[in-house]
Amino acid sequence: MKHLIQISDLSEQEIDELISLADDILQDSARYREALRHKTLATLFFEPSTRTRLSFESAMLELGGNVLGFADPNSSSATKGESVADTIRTVECYADIIAMRHPKEGAPLAASMKSRVPIINAGDGGHHHPTQTLTDLFTIKREKGRLTNLVVGLCGDLKFGRTVHSLVHAMSRYDGITFVLISPEELTLPDYLTEGPLKRDNVRVAATNSLVSTLGELDVLYMTRVQRERFFNEADYVRLKDSYILNRAMLEHAKPDLAILHPLPRVNEIAADVDDDPRALYFRQMFYGKIIRKALLISLMRNYECLK
Repeated sequence: MKHLIQISDLSEQEIDELISLADDILQDSARYREALRHKTLATLFFEPSTRTRLSFESAMLELGGNVLGFADPNSSSATKGESVADTIRTVECYADIIAMRHPKEGAPLAASMKSRVPIINAGDGGHHHPTQTLTDLFTIKREKGRLTNLVVGLCGDLKFGRTVHSLVHAMSRYDGITFVLISPEELTLPDYLTEGPLKRDNVRVAATNSLVSTLGELDVLYMTRVQRERFFNEADYVRLKDSYILNRAMLEHAKPDLAILHPLPRVNEIAADVDDDPRALYFRQMFYGKIIRKALLISLMRNYECLK
């Protein structure tokens, strides 16, 4: 593995190895404090981000490395019309590894075709977000003890939610997974997923527009926000944005060991009164994101050094 563009770039064995490395980092962080000393990560974020960018930067710094980059595309030469390929060819002169977020689907893939250093897709439009998926898988494994034989509810924006798309790709490969798809008709999972990995891997799937009626069945509930930035019509966004709001009272219907995840940021889809419930794992999930990104950075740099 030289680059990570989509979660399917990783085999189940490679995912398990990353999770195992992340577990080791979590248990003995001091051992890894100099793991990437004298290495530099470039964070190229052509689209807004808080958690992903900061977790990458924090991970690299805690591994003894350095960070450079930008969080505002208006401060980059993209505003002058520079192509992604030219940006990458420039930045690879200054960095050993690049994490890139871009609003256009396929931009990180195009970058990887021109780059001599590893490229990590930190989110491309409504397409893929593989490091968030690694975060989700690591969280589920840590909190549930397994990635098999789970009923996973995906709720909210399943049409444009790249975190959902990547999670479906990843978890459909594990045994005994049932997906419960919870969304308005306008935001259902795209056909390329329902006719692709879900059908190919014979995953059990149920679809509904009711969250309350399905809560009692779920081992994992993955909430997502309706993303204003993916809508062309403001009226459609306003009509759909509060389709699902999880609150504390609704959790009376849920299993006592339900794992509630959210890639964040949230808007209204999880009420603040849920935050103190022990089943609410989304802030712990953000911490796990830093740890699994440490494991990914180490793994990619090890492979890169071997391939040089």
